Amino acid sequence: MISIDSLRADMPWAGYPRPIAPFLTSLEAASVSYTKAYAASSYTSQSVGGFLGGRLPSELRRDGYFFGTYPSRVVFFPERLQAAGIRTIAAQSHGYFRAGHAGFEQGFDVWRMVPGTHWNATTDVDITGEPHADLAIRLLSEPANTSGRFFAWFHFMDPHDQYQAHPGISYGRRMRDRYDGEVTFTDRQVERLVTFIRSQPFGARTAIVITADHGESFGEHGHYRHAFQVWQQLVRVPWFFSIPGVAPRRIAASRSHVDLAPTLLELFGLPPEPEFTGRSLVPEFLGAEPEARDVWVDLARTGNNDRRRALIHGQYKLTAYGDDSRFELYDIEADPGELTNLARTRPDVYASMVQRYRAAQPGIRNELVRGCRTLTGAPPGRGW
Repeated sequence: MISIDSLRADMPWAGYPRPIAPFLTSLEAASVSYTKAYAASSYTSQSVGGFLGGRLPSELRRDGYFFGTYPSRVVFFPERLQAAGIRTIAAQSHGYFRAGHAGFEQGFDVWRMVPGTHWNATTDVDITGEPHADLAIRLLSEPANTSGRFFAWFHFMDPHDQYQAHPGISYGRRMRDRYDGEVTFTDRQVERLVTFIRSQPFGARTAIVITADHGESFGEHGHYRHAFQVWQQLVRVPWFFSIPGVAPRRIAASRSHVDLAPTLLELFGLPPEPEFTGRSLVPEFLGAEPEARDVWVDLARTGNNDRRRALIHGQYKLTAYGDDSRFELYDIEADPGELTNLARTRPDVYASMVQRYRAAQPGIRNELVRGCRTLTGAPPGRGW
């Protein structure tokens, strides 16, 4: 599994006119690709927790800090792989991922950090793609890691935050230009890694998953970078699976990262995990007709942000602010930029979506947070 931080959904294979990711574009064309895929949340701490834990962030025990910690009692899917004797390997390249901090290392036999990686709560100062790919290749070169069944996860960081320059790559000076350069740089590192995997004896039997933890903003709605909101450019992500023997296809049904954990368990032939709320996508890989189902996006309350939650049902998206104190309604097919709030002009759809939202809310099992005394927007006396 290769995840790329801050990778927007509007990549070249989705219509972006600049060819910034030629390798990923070719890989997507040979994969089962979800064209309406959603991250669990809009920034790393909660979105990664969501796809490792197979649940929305609010359903996971955690502390309430922005860079949150998940305790050992939270079940992440690598723990289930590890218990089944599957070797679990990871290399990461941001200080937040170091062991004992976020808790993402739960269930991994090998958890390595790229040398020289720093921790900075306000920015990302490192260029790590090249040494990250090098470390990943070294780990996958060790027979102890790949002689039997294994799961490996590498989260590439370079499109995140600083948009730093790389020799021989330049699209201009604007933020999006510099970001595009970071994507091209990362595309080259992913190509090196995947090319190595394909050249190995295990390569022909190895599935490769490509996705992002969230998207990125470049001034839409006055918002830059990510987190704090759940606009489409923040929560839509690329997501595709290159699986030996499985024919490529594009699937337009809306799907959520909470489906990742049950999907990987089924790919390994393991039973479902009762705590996971997502559903396996494997039947769709094998040709089953995708059924329409709702998708939730969840930005849980922390010490730095009030709660945001969105329900996607067909062409409509209902966004809830705070503790459902205010709603906005968008037709994300006709208005993908979410420029026109239909709450007043389409009262029939608005009322139906709010009713659907409220009816489904009891099914989201909100965990009380621990370890953060002040949560943004929390009502007094509510036990938040």
